[in-house]
Amino acid sequence: MAQDDGFDLIVLGSGTAGTGVARRCRAAGWRVALIESREFGGTCALRGCEPKKTFWTLTDAMERARRLAPHGVVGGEAVAMDWAAAQRFKRSFTDPVPQRREEDLEQAGIVALQGQARFTAPDALELGGRRLVARHVVIATGAHPARLPIEGAELMATSDDFLALEALPPRLLLLGGGYISFEIAHLAARGGSQVRILQADRTPLAPFEQSLVERLVRRSRDMGIAVELEAEVSALRRVADGLEVICQDGRTFQAEMVVHGLGRRPALEGLGLEAAGVTVEKGRLVLDAHLRSTNPRIFAAGDAAAQGPALTPVASHDARVVASNLLEGCRRRTDYSVVPSVVFTIPSLASVGMTEKVAKEAGVAYELREGDMADFMSIRRTGEPAAAYKIVLEKGGGRILGAHLLGPDAAEVITLFGFAMKAGMDAAALSELMTAYPSGASNISSMLG
Repeated sequence: MAQDDGFDLIVLGSGTAGTGVARRCRAAGWRVALIESREFGGTCALRGCEPKKTFWTLTDAMERARRLAPHGVVGGEAVAMDWAAAQRFKRSFTDPVPQRREEDLEQAGIVALQGQARFTAPDALELGGRRLVARHVVIATGAHPARLPIEGAELMATSDDFLALEALPPRLLLLGGGYISFEIAHLAARGGSQVRILQADRTPLAPFEQSLVERLVRRSRDMGIAVELEAEVSALRRVADGLEVICQDGRTFQAEMVVHGLGRRPALEGLGLEAAGVTVEKGRLVLDAHLRSTNPRIFAAGDAAAQGPALTPVASHDARVVASNLLEGCRRRTDYSVVPSVVFTIPSLASVGMTEKVAKEAGVAYELREGDMADFMSIRRTGEPAAAYKIVLEKGGGRILGAHLLGPDAAEVITLFGFAMKAGMDAAALSELMTAYPSGASNISSMLG
C-alpha cells in the first residue's frame, strides 16, 4: 500500500459542512485533503434543498397563476407543469456543480480525492490502495434514507430518485408524513400525479406546530393529495401494474412509484470506525459539545454528526464550530437554540423555537398570539386561502419563545423572528420594527399586537 506524505486534516464529504471546514483550515495554512465517495457537491446542492427549491419555484408560479386566474391572469386556469422542461431547468443548476466544486477545492489548495475511504488506524485511512495519514479527520459524509425492517423495502425509491425523474408517475405513494413526503407530494400533485401520503400515527410533521399542520393537511387534501393517518406500513410487493403497499390494519394501496419518506440516518457505513476508535451508538456518532468523537483526533459535522436539525444552515454552523476547535483548541460549542425550519409546500409551513406543546411539556409559563391571516393584504393578494400564525411568548415578559407560520412568504418572515430571538428582542421591540409595506414582514406587528 502506497504511503502519502500526510495531511494536517482529511475531510470526508464535499457538502456544506465538509467544504466549510476544509476551506477554513486550508486558509489557516494547513495541508488539507477532502475525499468524496459520490459526486462532488453534497446533498443540498445536488440532491436536496437547491434542486427541490427549483421545482418548488416553478410549481409556486403555476399555482399562483391558477389562483389569480379569476382576478386578471388570463389563461391562468390552463397553466400546467411541463415536468421534462422543469427537470432540464433543475439540471442547469445541478449538473455543473461536481466539476465546479472539485475545481474550487483544488484552486483553494485542497487535495480533492474521490472514492470510498475507510479508517485503518486512529490517524490513517485507506483509499484505493493508498494510505493517507492525518493529524485530524472530519466526518461530514451526510445522511441517507434509514434502513427499514419492512418486507420489500428494497422496492422503495428515494427522494434522490424522485428529483431525477424525467416524467412523473401516474400514481405516487409517499411513506411517512415528514417534510420530504409533504414537499414531494406538493410538487408531484401539481405536476399531475395522483398522490397519497401514508403516516403511521396521527401526527404528521411532528416537530411543527400541530394547529398549523392540521391546516396544511386540509389544504393538501383540498388540492387532491390523500393524507392517510394511522396507516403504518408492514410490507411492499410487486403487482401487475406497479407496487402495492400493505398496511398493518389490512388496507392496501397501489402506485407506480413508492418513495421512502421515513427518515434519514448518518451515512457511516464502510468507514471502518472501529479501527479509528470512534464509538457509534444506535447508528449515531458519540460526540461531545465540540463535535469531537471518542477519538480526539476525529470530529464530525452536518448530517453525519446529527446533533442539530438536518438543515444546511446547521451544517454551516457545524463547519464553523469544528474549524474553530481544530485551529484554536476546543473552546467553541454548538448552539442549535434558534434554527428556523421550513416545509416547502404551497403554502409553506415555517417554524422557529418552541411549539406550544414543547413549552407546555417544559413547564414554561407562556401566552399565545395566534390567528388566521387569509384576509391580510399581503396574503389576500396572492389568492392563498390557507394562512395562519401562532406565536409563543414568555408570559408577562414578552420574550419570543417560538414562532410558527403558514402561508406565502413564511420562509422569509420566519427568519426575522429567528433574528429577533437571537438578538434578544422581545415582542414589543419586534412589533415596532419598521418594515416595507405591504409585505410578508409587515404582518409581524399585526401578529404581535
